[in-house]
Amino acid sequence: MTLPAEFHDIAKRVNNWGRWGAEDEIGTLNLITDEVVRAAAAEIRTGRRIPLALPLKEDGVQAGMIPGRINPLHTMVQINQEIFGPGTVACSDDAVTMGLQSATHWDALTHVSHSGRIYNGRPSSSITAHGRAEFSGIDKAGHIVSRGVLLDVARAKGLDRLPGGHAVTPEDLAEAEEFGGVTVRAGDIVLVRTGQIQVYLAGDKHGYGFPSPGLSVRTPEWFHARDVAAVANDTLTFEIFPPEIENLWLPVHALDLVEMGMHQGQNWNLEKLSTACAEENRYAFLLSAMPEPFVGAVGTPVAPVAVL
Repeated sequence: MTLPAEFHDIAKRVNNWGRWGAEDEIGTLNLITDEVVRAAAAEIRTGRRIPLALPLKEDGVQAGMIPGRINPLHTMVQINQEIFGPGTVACSDDAVTMGLQSATHWDALTHVSHSGRIYNGRPSSSITAHGRAEFSGIDKAGHIVSRGVLLDVARAKGLDRLPGGHAVTPEDLAEAEEFGGVTVRAGDIVLVRTGQIQVYLAGDKHGYGFPSPGLSVRTPEWFHARDVAAVANDTLTFEIFPPEIENLWLPVHALDLVEMGMHQGQNWNLEKLSTACAEENRYAFLLSAMPEPFVGAVGTPVAPVAVL
């Protein structure tokens, strides 16, 4: 299916190609300046730390919907081995094989392409089997630390979890912003809570992935207008799934990553953060979400921590 005119119209309005120069590879992460980070540090009041990552385990969120995206396979490669001879200190080592986007993760700007292009107008052919992502690999993202803002869409609507067919709209985001008494500002990392991860935590991997609430194709313009640095949520697919526009698959991915150059994250566990923010009645915090620097990778596991 050819991408519809509606998609291309939005793409023109949110496009950031060239905004930070022709050589730029990190997109909206440029908005996280030293001044933004200093202001983010000022959000710390109690030092309360909330982990946002799912455990890395073989029985993880992946259920086979995405080919090759396997849950972590953890293997012991040596156990109490005296590698320097009998009576010496013994070592145990282990190894993991996994899809880099299999659990809580960041998508690199190269995770998707459309019309033969990736972010900043570079050709999608620059991603190869042996060279990996020549441009905008996740290693280029460097450090991702900024002010985090939780837009608790579910709680703002008085719900534990949004229904599977709910497309999160700009109006929903504004409602959650007002509910939290917080204003999204330039350089922020926005976390959008739908409550969908509860389905996985209850043991239903298939129900977690489908049907799923998620971001509407209308939301990239909202993030673009506010100069948001990155967005993550608590779903498998990030955007509503099945798509809100029939046969238009992953349009939000394409608008965020390719057109805007905005990293996005999935499978973030926002349940404890939701409770903590409600208890303290504040929805902004310091967020540390450092990507693992796999050179040329199109995604990475991440273990984010919110500090209130």
